[in-house]
Amino acid sequence: MELRNKFALGHSILAMRQIEDAEVERLRGELPEIPTARVAVVTATYKRPELLQRAVRSALAQTVADHIVIVVDDGGGLPELPGDPRLVACSLSANTAVLGVVLNVGIRLTQSTYVAFLDDDNEWEPEHLEAALAALEGDTVSNPPDVVYTALRRSFPDGRPLDVLSTPFNRRLLAWQSYVDTNSLVIRRFPGLHFSRIRRPRGILPREDWELVYRLSRRLRIVHVPIPTIRYRVNPTSFWSDWASSLSAELPPLPRVDAVELSSELPP
Repeated sequence: MELRNKFALGHSILAMRQIEDAEVERLRGELPEIPTARVAVVTATYKRPELLQRAVRSALAQTVADHIVIVVDDGGGLPELPGDPRLVACSLSANTAVLGVVLNVGIRLTQSTYVAFLDDDNEWEPEHLEAALAALEGDTVSNPPDVVYTALRRSFPDGRPLDVLSTPFNRRLLAWQSYVDTNSLVIRRFPGLHFSRIRRPRGILPREDWELVYRLSRRLRIVHVPIPTIRYRVNPTSFWSDWASSLSAELPPLPRVDAVELSSELPP
């Protein structure tokens, strides 16, 4: 699927990279300094002010103190956000409609050991970063991973529960099914970390997070933390995701576990 995308849609990459470079240069000139912390949390947003405020509050409420949150608005305008020194918000000059470019701007405008991501319509449990960092650098970790992802507790916009998605990493399965979500990722930063810049209309697969994780798995160690730390909304009106098609797609079921079977304790 990705080879097809590169052939059919790859012509957009150069223009998107040029836009990304120009926005990073402009915004670096506007920021008083490059935000630095142990973890940089990147939130892409577009015209969802109320949901964005909830997402940002959940990111700032993490039990891990040494983190910053950078909100990158894709040209839709920003609402009033909490006056927290750990929060930086900026807007692109115009709407790109390319999620990878928006996230890449946030990555490139920060300095950190780790990078995490939170969509503007989702929220984290307070221990999300703590659980991920315990897996990345805990005292008992003899072969530390480069990428971790936690479990998602998914619900419909009206609050009705959908399921808990918790699937151990398997690259062969990932080649066919997307079970790692952007919101659950915490990645050890390395030079060149970036999302795909291909312009992907709604309904085009793989999406940016699926492509990223599969690409990184060629050379990086990826592990799953089976703790549901994401309050994930399946949003039919999502600007970037086509959930109507995803929910009706006839795909083999992913391995899932019920919330009652998941440990609520942090890994040692």
